[in-house]
Amino acid sequence: MADGVAGLVLAAGAGRRFGRPKALLRRGGSLFVEHAVDVLRSGGCAPVVVVLGAAAETVLERADLNGARTVHNEQWPTGMGSSLRLGLRRLNETPTEGTSAALILPVDMPGMTAAAVRRVAAHAAPDALAAACYGGERGHPVLLGRRHWDGVAERALGDRGARDYLRERTVTLVPCEDVASGEDVDRPADLDGG
Repeated sequence: MADGVAGLVLAAGAGRRFGRPKALLRRGGSLFVEHAVDVLRSGGCAPVVVVLGAAAETVLERADLNGARTVHNEQWPTGMGSSLRLGLRRLNETPTEGTSAALILPVDMPGMTAAAVRRVAAHAAPDALAAACYGGERGHPVLLGRRHWDGVAERALGDRGARDYLRERTVTLVPCEDVASGEDVDRPADLDGG
């Protein structure tokens, strides 16, 4: 179970390569942002925070975010790092008793499942670093123990997110290829192929 794990959806980008914000893409009857919230919630994460940016008003009008907390990243054009910093700051400002870690999920992963979320979240601890892996390659979701939040926020610049911080540390890799797809959607052809 994912007790003590908050969920953080990074959904602020404009989808430059795709041609529109990926939070508003639809697959299987739901918006990508709705799917991300549902997967984290079904995987046991609470609270779930969604960082919005490009087209935030439209996302809020169209999406059923099922009680997730939202925060608007006015600096979204600077890249994913600003969304990660803002999301972790929001989790720090509104602590939920017993929250030991945050599970980070980009919005553009429609093949993510609650089973993968539960599998990675099972490693939660304040000093934990874990990530799903697919074919031996690190992917998402990524679990950041609470003691790492400030360090990750300091290093999260541009589109790099937590990459540099994680590269310098031991990260527990959690095989998830049997329960989820680690593929992200960058271009319309990625969506058509799935």
